[in-house]
Amino acid sequence: MKFNKVTIPPFSAQITLGLERGYTQELILKKEVITFLQAYQKEVFTKNNIALSASVSNCKIVFSGQIEPHLKINFINYPKFPLDEKLLKETIEDLTKALMREFHQNRVVIEYLDETTMYEINDEIDSRIKK
Repeated sequence: MKFNKVTIPPFSAQITLGLERGYTQELILKKEVITFLQAYQKEVFTKNNIALSASVSNCKIVFSGQIEPHLKINFINYPKFPLDEKLLKETIEDLTKALMREFHQNRVVIEYLDETTMYEINDEIDSRIKK
């Protein structure tokens, strides 16, 4: 059996998305986020030929009195459909803003290998966070 090995430089991005609409404690279902993500993936593939593969997993953010369910949405530069890193970052950041609008998120963080980026609409914080 012959195996083909394909390598590209490492790339990793992770969006951490809260599963509460705003600071209302109204829960967002994981399947809602996945449905939105799939529609976004289809759109960028159809319009721009960008194959944006993602893995989605559950987690909880614990911070100073706040315990909130979140999703981690992870991306790599998939070797089968490699993209320019700048284009990949732009696409992930556009997706992040779309997720924020759709699910009423005030703040979302993206972790890359070389930087951590936060998008924020305003300075408001969850009232459960104790200063």
